Amino acid sequence: MATAKEMGQAGLQGWREKVADAVSEPVADRAPLSEEQVRAIIGWTFFGLSVLYVIKTIQVLVREAR
Repeated sequence: MATAKEMGQAGLQGWREKVADAVSEPVADRAPLSEEQVRAIIGWTFFGLSVLYVIKTIQVLVREAR
């Protein structure tokens, strides 16, 4: 079974991966986190934003269907 860290990093593809690559080392240097943990947090953040986008889109579709 995949860990939360592995699942967060799995969402990093394309430009999201480039953002995580650029940000993870400087943040890990300043915070008590490893680079993998920072990458996982970034991955989960992008995942959460995607879920919110889908939910808002569905809400708009339901509102317009009424």
